[in-house]
Amino acid sequence: MTADPGLVKPQNGDSMFAVLGAGSWGTALSMQLIRSGTGAVLWDWDREHIEAIGRNRSNERFLPGHRLPDGLVVEPDLERAVGMANEVLIVVPSHAFVGMLGQIKPWLKPGQGVSWACKGLEPGTGQFLHEPARKIFGDDHPLAVVTGPSFAREVAANLPTALTVAGTEPEYCARVASALHGGNFRAYTSDDIVGAELGGSVKNVLAIATGISDGMSLGDNARAALVTRGLVEMMRLGRVLGARDQTLTGLAGMGDLVLTCTGNLSRNRRLGLALGAGKGIDEALAEIGQVVEGVKTSLEVWRLARRHDVEMPISEQVYGILHLGRDPYHSLRDLLSREQKQETA
Repeated sequence: MTADPGLVKPQNGDSMFAVLGAGSWGTALSMQLIRSGTGAVLWDWDREHIEAIGRNRSNERFLPGHRLPDGLVVEPDLERAVGMANEVLIVVPSHAFVGMLGQIKPWLKPGQGVSWACKGLEPGTGQFLHEPARKIFGDDHPLAVVTGPSFAREVAANLPTALTVAGTEPEYCARVASALHGGNFRAYTSDDIVGAELGGSVKNVLAIATGISDGMSLGDNARAALVTRGLVEMMRLGRVLGARDQTLTGLAGMGDLVLTCTGNLSRNRRLGLALGAGKGIDEALAEIGQVVEGVKTSLEVWRLARRHDVEMPISEQVYGILHLGRDPYHSLRDLLSREQKQETA
């Protein structure tokens, strides 16, 4: 049973967001929208799943123990969900992003904004997600990415969180940030969409590396070295692609990197922990039971680095472990045995 849209009375400029994707993150963001006084309707491609959320008023599959706010509408029909809203927030795995854009395009209102909270690159092309979005929509719809250090469970629990909204139009970024900002949740804005998307993608690859190190009990020193040198890799690639250092040392870069590399709620870190402990990748992914973005992203980051002749040794080793079957122990040893050089090189 879905909620009655007539019960929703958004206070934030009568704004209504269609949140597309009812995993843990989509559910948590829809809860935050309601907390901040913005209207929200939650949809998911899995009809059985979204109908169960509507009946139970909680997402017991991905976010158990957190009751949905009374004002949150749960809608199993995609066209109806998009039609009810004046903004769209897509929260699906990155490999499903482009398909989602194609589905909703016929139902978007003129000038209706499209934002997303997906962290990854388009599989096969290595493009940032705003690039296919721009090809599909042209200049008809403003675009923005919502990214930064954030675990869904903590947002659902209303614990302090800060994110960045980066996009193509400052006015639209401010609108999305305002819709989310409130209480314990801070939302900043940026016009560096390349840097924001790069940080949110590469950090997942690096979190697998730190997870492997911790799974092998290599110690806190090793983890700190991987995080720091991983940030250097991210910034090397970012400079070639036009991202700003300021973005990659901020919430969307370093902030998200530190969280994902150290927090045990991170799926990418948990995958690395399992691999470091000797488990196979299929077994580890099955235990996690949700999409681990760093697996596909590691391939695309490796391709980007090669295409632009950027040295990214940590990311390259993760790619080798996940896609070439390299042994994690020998891969990390190869990193440690690299020739001595200046830190800034």
